[in-house]
Amino acid sequence: MSPSFGDRAQAALGDRQLRVALDRATGQLSSRREDAFASLPDADAVRDAARAAKLTVLRDLADHLERFERALVANGARVHWARDGAEANRIVCEIARAAGARHAVKSKSMVTEETHLNEALEAAGVEVVETDLGEYIVQLAKDRPSHIIAPIIHRTREEVGRIMHEGMGVPYSEDTGTLARYARERLRQEFLRADLGITGANFGVVENGTLCLVTNEGNGRMVTTLPRVHIALVGIEKLVPTMADLDRLLKVLARSATGQKLTTYTTMLRGPRRPGDDCGALEMHVVLLDNGRSGMLAGETAEILGCIRCGACLNVCPVYKGIGGHAYGDTYAGPVGAIVTPGLRGLPAWQDLPFASTLCGACRDACPLRLDIPRMLLALRSRATREAAPLGMRAAMKGFALAAARPRFYRIAASLARRLARLRAREGWIRSAPGMARGWTGVRDLRAPARATFQDLWRARRKEKP
Repeated sequence: MSPSFGDRAQAALGDRQLRVALDRATGQLSSRREDAFASLPDADAVRDAARAAKLTVLRDLADHLERFERALVANGARVHWARDGAEANRIVCEIARAAGARHAVKSKSMVTEETHLNEALEAAGVEVVETDLGEYIVQLAKDRPSHIIAPIIHRTREEVGRIMHEGMGVPYSEDTGTLARYARERLRQEFLRADLGITGANFGVVENGTLCLVTNEGNGRMVTTLPRVHIALVGIEKLVPTMADLDRLLKVLARSATGQKLTTYTTMLRGPRRPGDDCGALEMHVVLLDNGRSGMLAGETAEILGCIRCGACLNVCPVYKGIGGHAYGDTYAGPVGAIVTPGLRGLPAWQDLPFASTLCGACRDACPLRLDIPRMLLALRSRATREAAPLGMRAAMKGFALAAARPRFYRIAASLARRLARLRAREGWIRSAPGMARGWTGVRDLRAPARATFQDLWRARRKEKP
């Protein structure tokens, strides 16, 4: 049985090195974000326009997907549709088998993490190498990413040095420049021998069938131009209507993610190599993945499908900064993960995640599209209470609802509860409570209720007046 969210969070809270690494990294990213937005003219208007573009697509997603497919096909790409992660993996493996591919290189892609594509390809006999530096370290360590844009935010450079020494057989070093050189030398050979390149996509432009990838290392361009076959696995929510909308989204994505005005490499792909081109894949396949997104689109959390995966909400979330990404138990961490994971995987198995929030609203303020994350978390909490909460919790909430609607009965019940609570108190504090309340007193003391309520004191005061 896998550890619960509470167990994972408890273990993370005990890892002092993790909290130091998270505080340092998230603090720097948040500071850079603020400085970068200060350099954007009419930043609020750009954010509003970017939000409108994404939500416009979501309101009529089926039509936009059909138009996007037609544009891709006109550009020479082959389009595949996948209902879930298993089907997406099967499609990719079939393309690799048909192409005779044995060596694949991948650019950073959260959606391939979501479907566990690497494991599926390796089972099919295809060697897979991650080419984003952070993802490469994660792969060497047999770990998984803990942040949307900074996969090894939980690792120190000393740890990275040991991982590369053990996994690559290179001399141990703590110098980041030396470590980057080790990876560059190794990955250059991987790019040259690969016959299959795999990416995600940050955006898909409906009007002309363009895929947009943003990277800071250039590996995305190597992955899409050197291998003879390129496969892009893309969530169906990644669409934007026009190139003008893409421009606005790129302005807020880079600033929110890394504090840059624009990422170092912004790559536009319009299909496979054409006659006269001196580089590019001979085949381009686009796999459009649902995997629970249609269900989310029909529910109260549809707005989260507008997320552009910048990671800004993670960098300001006090819960994420305390426990890191692995405690969330799946691909997506932080406030966005607390909504997306229950949507993709099902609420019953992930009902704890929506409660992993203080509802302080910092995520909504940091989000470049102002997605109302607290509202969606509350909607999931309400569903979890109705549908997935333990029987005792559901019975207690129903009992509370009945009592709260009957003032006289409520006062009697509250008085009885207050007296029973005072019996458990020692020196004014309750240090151990029964039943579900044990979860509260397990980590904090509860002050004993006062002998008299405010209403009791008010009635007594009114009686004393002449």
